[in-house]
Amino acid sequence: MSEDVEKFETALSVWKQWQEAPWGRLRYATAEANLVRHFDGRAGEPLRVLDLAGGDGGDALRLAARGHHVTIADHAPAMLGAAAERAAAAGLTDLITCVEADVDALPAEVTRGAFDVVLCHNLLQYVDDVRRTLAASLAPLRPGGLFSVMAINRHSAPLTAAVREMDLAAATAALDTDQARTQMFDSALTLYTAEEITRHLSDLGCEDLRHYGIRNVCDYITDDARKHDPAFYEDLERLELALTARHPYMHTARLFQLTARKYA
Repeated sequence: MSEDVEKFETALSVWKQWQEAPWGRLRYATAEANLVRHFDGRAGEPLRVLDLAGGDGGDALRLAARGHHVTIADHAPAMLGAAAERAAAAGLTDLITCVEADVDALPAEVTRGAFDVVLCHNLLQYVDDVRRTLAASLAPLRPGGLFSVMAINRHSAPLTAAVREMDLAAATAALDTDQARTQMFDSALTLYTAEEITRHLSDLGCEDLRHYGIRNVCDYITDDARKHDPAFYEDLERLELALTARHPYMHTARLFQLTARKYA
């Protein structure tokens, strides 16, 4: 087992807690809302979805609950095991397939899948060659299919350091670097902007690009305890959904999400 896989498997319990926290729930709820707005042309028809680096199925289970068939590809067996357990508990086993694989070395049954939708969420910050990973992620997508990519927004790093950590020196330093680190998975990160990834997607033959912000204000509200209050969370989620596609908020959101159609 590689060192990176061991890190992810060790952090699984912490990851589960994060997903159930208000900020985790907002991440998944907003991403789902942004995706399904592009499903309208095939309303009611089950789609074939590939969730790359899909972990324990946070995105996949939401889409399977809507009746779509989702294949989760991930290199961490513990994550895939957790995804299978969650699918069984939700009665969605028939709609979820788990494949142990790295995005840059997908098996033939995945690459020839001609999927209707491919998700590449929270992966780019961990890879060495973002262009190669995007090309590999697009390969299983049918012509005209929907691609969704999500990553930590580099524009958010100075704000996070200044507002949440009250570390103005770190905020100043973050203005001129694309490097960061995640405590949860104890890994180095390379941060990108939506504009940088948009250029790659355009060069790779994608069109109809849309830019969304994930957690536009949540991370800049420092009273985390209040976010656990159901009434406050309901208002916060409503606000986040209202802001996700509204300029200029997506540019400083903690995460960016881009959707596009593959035409080449």
